[in-house]
Amino acid sequence: MSGIKYLLDTNIIIGMYQQNSRVVELFKNKKATIDECAFSSVTRMELLGFPNITETENKVISTLLKRMTHCRIDEVVEENTIVIKQQCRIKLPDAIIAATALCHQLELLSLDKKLVNKFNQFN
Repeated sequence: MSGIKYLLDTNIIIGMYQQNSRVVELFKNKKATIDECAFSSVTRMELLGFPNITETENKVISTLLKRMTHCRIDEVVEENTIVIKQQCRIKLPDAIIAATALCHQLELLSLDKKLVNKFNQFN
């Protein structure tokens, strides 16, 4: 994954879409660009599977995701998810996102400080 540095949690991508000041500041502080970012399959499912998503939101989010690298769930991610779930009390989607970042050796960017702290235990 040449040039990819960050795995974005769902809340970061939502924040990008909404131009959330915390997300904008995080990107500035990291000097991160969209082409250095990836997302997990879970994040894609959470974003596009939202029950009340409009056609416009779907298009904007899909366009945003196309600019990033998609890290799919494979057997290695599954095995790391199992370890994380066994050792931490976090929801399955969060464990998959953390395992994806871990497996691809990416920094996890999230507004969920508890998730980031638990991820850093494994990193």
